[in-house]
Amino acid sequence: MKNLFKYLSPYKLRIAGALTIKAIGTVMDLFIPWLLAVIIDDIIPTENLNAVIIYGILMVVCSFCAVLFNIMANRSASRVSSNCIRAIRHDLFEKISYLDASQIDEFSISSLESRITTDTYNVQRMVNVMQRMAIRAAILFIGGLVITTIQDPFLTLTLLCTLPFIAFFTVIITKKSIPLYTEQQKSADNLIKVVRENASGVRIIKALNRTEYEKDRFEKANKEAIKKEKKANLTVAATNPIISFFLNLGLSAVIVVGALMITNHKSSVGNIISFIQYFTIISNAMIAITRVFVSYSNGAAAMNRINEVLASEPSLWVEAYRGVEDENAEENIENSPHIEFSDVSFAYEKHNVLQNISFSVSRGETLGIIGGTGCGKSTLISLLMRIYDTNEGEIKIDGKNIKEIPTEELRSRFGSVFQNDFIFKDSIKENVMFGRDISQEKLEKAFRLAQAYDFVNEYPEKSDYMLDIKGANLSGGQKQRLTIARAIAGDPEILILDDASSALDYKTDAALRRAIKENYQSTTTVIVSQRVSSIMHANLILVLEEGKIIGSGTHEELLLTCEYYRDTAKSQMGGVILD
Repeated sequence: MKNLFKYLSPYKLRIAGALTIKAIGTVMDLFIPWLLAVIIDDIIPTENLNAVIIYGILMVVCSFCAVLFNIMANRSASRVSSNCIRAIRHDLFEKISYLDASQIDEFSISSLESRITTDTYNVQRMVNVMQRMAIRAAILFIGGLVITTIQDPFLTLTLLCTLPFIAFFTVIITKKSIPLYTEQQKSADNLIKVVRENASGVRIIKALNRTEYEKDRFEKANKEAIKKEKKANLTVAATNPIISFFLNLGLSAVIVVGALMITNHKSSVGNIISFIQYFTIISNAMIAITRVFVSYSNGAAAMNRINEVLASEPSLWVEAYRGVEDENAEENIENSPHIEFSDVSFAYEKHNVLQNISFSVSRGETLGIIGGTGCGKSTLISLLMRIYDTNEGEIKIDGKNIKEIPTEELRSRFGSVFQNDFIFKDSIKENVMFGRDISQEKLEKAFRLAQAYDFVNEYPEKSDYMLDIKGANLSGGQKQRLTIARAIAGDPEILILDDASSALDYKTDAALRRAIKENYQSTTTVIVSQRVSSIMHANLILVLEEGKIIGSGTHEELLLTCEYYRDTAKSQMGGVILD
């Protein structure tokens, strides 16, 4: 919760002002029963109508001030809570944006979505409730006890006998509810995960007629979420009945004792009436305090989950180097391969994906990577871009370990197209520029080289044509050509095409490779593909199987030395390649 105070700190003067206003309004509420007791016991017996009117006006003024000040304080509380949560959401989104891929895998996308939506909402509600109800309930409770003690200490003592029981049960229930709400939010994460997967894979679900299966899967996750929520809510739900029970016992005792006191002329009717009103105020204050504790339990659990993300530090991040430049840097670049892997191994949670990968590629050359599904092709690319870190070995660019290169500088060297690249709900132009300062001339060049110029200019709006989310109004080939245009628009030093032409016909694929070769001669290209035709002209081809290199060399060399490559080429291109 300490982290929450950091976000509330800029608004401490506004909070203090709002709490002061809230306190004044609450005190006005406390005056009303006292004024009523004065009217009944002191003024009515004198039959002084003017005094009755004056005190009645005072009661109206107190009521009006209480309403006005409470509205003002509540509006201020809403502003503070909204601004505070806006800052938390901003920092949370920023932190998520810089998390390493391994950290995102650990939290899971669905959990991160839940934390930035549901959890922040729970924290906002807690901050709002704490400002609106906590100070008011505390003043009503303490003020009511002080006034009733002044009026009649004996009756107040009768009431106070119930408070230890109320406090005991409130503390116990609050302690139990925080871990229960944490479990509830975890089950909500799982529910969001199922919904997210169904929304993303709706076409596959319908195509394979698995709607009923997914309905059952959702129902299971939904029941689990309801079970956790019900358990937490039932635990908290016991608070109000328990408090009401003890308060009603206290009220019954007050009425009985008050009646005896009136009978014995030790108290007055007005005094008892005002005391019962104060007792009602104190009762409502106690119920409000329990609501504050319930809100705190939920909000504290949510804030703990948010803090887990905010406290995470990207392990792969390297700050910009500000030291003395290496005098031999240019010489090292000239004498070193552009990309070099040395005995690189990597595992996902002890599951080996890549083992002892070693190769090097010079600047301007093309590296081809081929292999079966799950052999580690995409993981190799992720390691090169340092999306994940190696477990063993090292990766160098221009002779420098990528762990020593500032992360922003490293990533700026790449232009990449991944297997499942994303198209945003925006114009074609903005999808390709992607927030970068790219001239119209470079933009059109990227369209031409990516073989996207013709279809883009078929639209009346041309590159200003608006795309649906995930590019739903584009074909698979059109989406791939736009993502390729996005990758090459920034003139990258290293161009990565990870299965980027799987939706392209052979003619378009060949034209794309030819255009890249002719226009980006100094750019090192890494092509990951299942097609031999896409990589056969590469300077170096790696054949991967179960995370190991089982063949490397040119197309001609691999036809002679690698059975897997030869069989793949034969099945795709025919026996003529063996001649």
